[in-house]
Amino acid sequence: MKKLLWLCTLVAFGGPIVLAQDKPAKAAEPAPTPATRKAPDRAAAYYHFALAHMYEEQVASYGRSELANKAIEEYRLAIDADPTSEYLTSGLAELYARTGRIRDAVVEAQDILKRDPNNLEARRLLGRIYLRSLGDMQSGNGSQSVLKLAIEQYEQIIKLQPDSMDDHLLLGRLYRLNNDLQKAEGEFKTAIRLQPGSEEAVTTLAYLYNELGDTTRATQVLAAVPDAAKSAKLYSALGFTYEQQKQYKNAIDAYKHAIELDRDNLDAIRGLAQNLLNDGQTDAALEQYKVIADANPEDAQTYVRIAEIYRKQGKYDTALENLKKAETMVQDSIEVPYNISAIYQAQGRFDEAAQVMKDLLKKSEKADPSTYTQAEKGNRTVFLERLGTVYRDQGNNQAAIDVFKQMIALGGEDNAERGYQQIIDTWREAKEWQKATDAAKEASQKLPNSRDMKMVLAAQEADMGNPDPALKSVQSLLKGSADDRIVYITLAQMNTRLKRYPEAEQALDKAEQLATKQDDKEYVWFLRGSTYERQKRYAEAEVQFKKVIASDPQHAMALNYLGYMLADQNMKLDEAFSYIKRALDIDPTNGAYLDSIGWAYFRLGKFEMAEESLVKAAQKINTDPTVHDHLGDLYQKTGRLKQAAQNWERALVEWNRTIAAEVDQTDIARVQKKLDSAKVKLAREEKQ
Repeated sequence: MKKLLWLCTLVAFGGPIVLAQDKPAKAAEPAPTPATRKAPDRAAAYYHFALAHMYEEQVASYGRSELANKAIEEYRLAIDADPTSEYLTSGLAELYARTGRIRDAVVEAQDILKRDPNNLEARRLLGRIYLRSLGDMQSGNGSQSVLKLAIEQYEQIIKLQPDSMDDHLLLGRLYRLNNDLQKAEGEFKTAIRLQPGSEEAVTTLAYLYNELGDTTRATQVLAAVPDAAKSAKLYSALGFTYEQQKQYKNAIDAYKHAIELDRDNLDAIRGLAQNLLNDGQTDAALEQYKVIADANPEDAQTYVRIAEIYRKQGKYDTALENLKKAETMVQDSIEVPYNISAIYQAQGRFDEAAQVMKDLLKKSEKADPSTYTQAEKGNRTVFLERLGTVYRDQGNNQAAIDVFKQMIALGGEDNAERGYQQIIDTWREAKEWQKATDAAKEASQKLPNSRDMKMVLAAQEADMGNPDPALKSVQSLLKGSADDRIVYITLAQMNTRLKRYPEAEQALDKAEQLATKQDDKEYVWFLRGSTYERQKRYAEAEVQFKKVIASDPQHAMALNYLGYMLADQNMKLDEAFSYIKRALDIDPTNGAYLDSIGWAYFRLGKFEMAEESLVKAAQKINTDPTVHDHLGDLYQKTGRLKQAAQNWERALVEWNRTIAAEVDQTDIARVQKKLDSAKVKLAREEKQ
């Protein structure tokens, strides 16, 4: 949600504000003495006010803007006749505001407040002007100063009229924009106390809690409203809150209630569709998106979502059709071509995928790179990252590296970290371990303040056989603060790869103590499950993975890991298959998941389906020895011993190219034994 969405209602003044403070205020005239003060001529004042009001009406009714100046002149004459009338000066200030003379309006209102600081109408006028200005201005120092001016006025307004629910709600939104969240919460609570039945106040407080990550309190605020009093808006807010908690079934139920109350509420239908998708109900989600497309055929975003579902179902051509349809509606979109490139990449149409990304980069290119805004740099980083991964999937590692270096050249520590991480990952996937280490060293030198790059280098050096200094360098990053969580995570991962399991478990315990977000807790449970699995403590590992899945039913890594672990142990095969299938539904082109489901099919005796999945996996991750081991077993089982031997031999080659941290020597011995036996049998067959 963009910050300015917190200001739901802005007054309709025309033109951007030019603050009166931009130039010195006019000098205050000396106060008249009793001897010189003229007695008010209220009859003349009323006469000129009546004329001013008539001209105002004609400006408003007939659009005769030339009469605005006459109205202003008459107001001036009325004020000259009765200088003590705050009503007349307030009317003139309002007229200035309505006719776009914002500076004059501000000056008049401020003059009134100098004479009468408790003038509510003058403060409301200034408040409305500042609000309108916030809607017109871009973010920056100017908008921040206007925000503070608006806050000052509404703080005074609620003192003068403390029982106005709308004013407390608006001040809370202003505090929210100013990141003063505690004060915002207080104003929203006051608004609810003044008007408990206000859905606007209740939903606004709930959304604030959601943004703070306190979804429990958000749920409590919304649940406190009786069901009979809940509106479609309240149910939608409840659905959004459940979605943040990853309680997708509850979110679905809430959005269904919202739609029952307002069947034309497309936002609620979108919420329902998204949560059906989150819950793995892709067909039901697709039906809801089709409802939206029928109701609003020009909504490009709906076709993008439909395409996403078809992509997950592996229906790439249909996904492309929907993206092409969206592209005709939003010619300047960057999201649509980006998704088209992703589908081309999934189809193995690498040249086309690369060309789409090159076109996006060319379209957004500037002659002087120093003129890119942060948003433009962010977009180019995303485009370059996609292009680099396309080249990497194509096997063109050097082209990928060259592209990732362009990410670094964009400037900014975040861009550089992402670029270096991709370079390191590329060399690791290619099993060019020394090149990966060299890249990590360069990253650490070029980004000396980057804790992440220091940890990446340490992990790489530990993998290269120098673990103790590497572990010490990571331990030195501990500061005794909440930020230590990620350091403990890194220590746990390093110790697990080094097979120092007690140390890994201790680090995970400390990381869990520092984890406040649910995602962070889930990651600790996942890593703990992985640590148990590597120790062959399968029952304990299963508990941890199921804990992750209970918290997030769409956690693809946990679903795959648990399913593969069970299938590999030849246990609970139907259950194992269902877990892997769910993971593959979430990420249908993932090579590791394709291997897992192929192995599950093999264990279930479904050899044709096993072969189809394992071949796809080998095409995706052809340097993974486990995939070739599985293919070897499949070919042996189906009477193709020569092909089995070829794959086992390839598995051994890949293991020999792999660092010790990623190799289980018992696996190598097992495959070597199968290969030796196969060679003997093949030799006998040749002699016959």
